[in-house]
Amino acid sequence: MGKRIITQRRGRGTSTYKAPSHRYKHKITYPVKDAKTGRIINIINDTARSAPLAVIGLDDNSRIKIPAPINIKQGDQINFTEIKPGHILKLKDIPEGTQIYNIEKIPNSHGTFCRAAGTSARVLTKTNSSIFIQLPSKKKKEFHPECRATIGEIAGTGRLEKPILKAGKKHHIMKARGRLYPRTSGVAMNAVDHPFGCGRGRHVGKSKIPPRNAPPGRNVGLIRARRTGKRK
Repeated sequence: MGKRIITQRRGRGTSTYKAPSHRYKHKITYPVKDAKTGRIINIINDTARSAPLAVIGLDDNSRIKIPAPINIKQGDQINFTEIKPGHILKLKDIPEGTQIYNIEKIPNSHGTFCRAAGTSARVLTKTNSSIFIQLPSKKKKEFHPECRATIGEIAGTGRLEKPILKAGKKHHIMKARGRLYPRTSGVAMNAVDHPFGCGRGRHVGKSKIPPRNAPPGRNVGLIRARRTGKRK
């Protein structure tokens, strides 16, 4: 009897696949009430995220944390009406073509989209009832005009440029994120370990498209084919 494949083990949720949320100390928030001004009190590191966080003190003596944009520093003033990096505005007040990040999914909630280091979205078109934004994945998504976003591009854009020279360093990076490393390919396993295992060399030997009535653990290939039939 073979062992569970990676897809099934991830669903069980053992310690190998659980994120260490007990080390995540900070939460990204937007002002509960409409604020007018603020000041960057500190820029801190967050274990849960790839980008640094900017701690902003508002005029009502409350504090919020947002991903820090490029070209800001401690002590800078934050305005909720100007188009400058780090300033927070509603999408209806942001001109077309502006770079934004930390976009709300629902008005007056918290930032949901575009929060990774070095990323930014762009306002494409605006109507009275919706705002169309191009996300970092080049996908175009529609948002409510009352949703808020932060102007600029998130800091930490060169994070992936430095190569990882040792496997041990990569191991600790992945372990801190609760992810499995290294990942063994299914075709490199034995037949008892994976449906794609064994065979003659690295060859699947069967269709990678699971059947329609397959259980969740059987879904180890392509969800759907781009095309079918013999290529001409």
